[in-house]
Amino acid sequence: MHNLPFFEDTHRKLALGLESFVEREISPLAPQDEAAVDDNAREYVLRMANARLLQYAVRGEIRACSLIRYHLARASALADCMFAMQGLGAIPILLAGSDAQKKQWLPRIEDGAIAGFALTEEGAGSDLSGMRLKASRVDDFYRLDGEKTFISNAGIAEVFCVFARTASGTKDSVTAFIVRGNAKRLKWKPIEVMSPHPIGTLIFDSVDVKEADRLGAEGDGLGVALGTLDRFRTTVGAAACGLARRALDEAVARSKKREQFGKPIAAFQGIQFMLADMATDLAASELLVARAAWEADRGGDGLKTAAAMAKRFATDKAHAVIDRALQIHGGSGVVRGSVVERLYRDVRAMRIYEGTSEIQRLVIARELTR
Repeated sequence: MHNLPFFEDTHRKLALGLESFVEREISPLAPQDEAAVDDNAREYVLRMANARLLQYAVRGEIRACSLIRYHLARASALADCMFAMQGLGAIPILLAGSDAQKKQWLPRIEDGAIAGFALTEEGAGSDLSGMRLKASRVDDFYRLDGEKTFISNAGIAEVFCVFARTASGTKDSVTAFIVRGNAKRLKWKPIEVMSPHPIGTLIFDSVDVKEADRLGAEGDGLGVALGTLDRFRTTVGAAACGLARRALDEAVARSKKREQFGKPIAAFQGIQFMLADMATDLAASELLVARAAWEADRGGDGLKTAAAMAKRFATDKAHAVIDRALQIHGGSGVVRGSVVERLYRDVRAMRIYEGTSEIQRLVIARELTR
């Protein structure tokens, strides 16, 4: 992907280094991702911090982040998730934090302090107007009561960016806060998902947060949340491309090795057509992602539409590519723990988190018709 014209020489140099980093530091750990989720998650963040990769997430450099997620996802969806969460945890501080907040937290996240982004609730996924976590003003602090769910890094994060209501009724009452993972009366319970990673429900039982830990002014939270998602959403598409690239590589290798009726199945037109469609879908996805990443880094007016297109198309097509790869593998593809079986589980959530495919279509249509 780095050879596309939307990238510069610095990005191409980064991509070359990423290939060796992933082979050396990520791939050897990946087979144990499902057996040692929390341990591997922490280790991945440490290794990425030592390699100075987290600086790109903290600075919100989307082309660099896209390349990093592309290469990480090819080896480990867990490693990709951990990088992504460092970005989602840092960007709200980058966008809305005071100088003191940036000085306190951004270097720590860059050095490996695990971060989280707490937006989703049981009744507030795509519809953020349904948010119910309440932040009540008490003297010089806020008291948070309620729950957030499907929160990545629940239980292991040192810091969360949390979004809560500071008044009743309207969307503009949402306010963002920095909340420490070890805050008193902050509890959590794990959620087991089909592609294992640290995720759970955060329970705020009168959790006190200092006024100094508010991000921006009261009512700025929705803008902070959407600004973060608009900016980082492109990288979801990049990770999807990484998964699809791995699936295509596995499918090509399998089709050359597997013989039926006395010849490799790659010789059959049906398999050839499948591989051709997979490669074409992946190439188109990479182009959309690269363009959206370029829009993000240049601050273009077309970012919202470009990011929605890239995320929707790349995740949908990655799912289709991986499905075909599994079909080409036949019975071995559904064996628990095989590469394509793992990819099949890894890719599915991408069409849901950070805005479903249906929501991305609405975003695109609204931008076209407003």
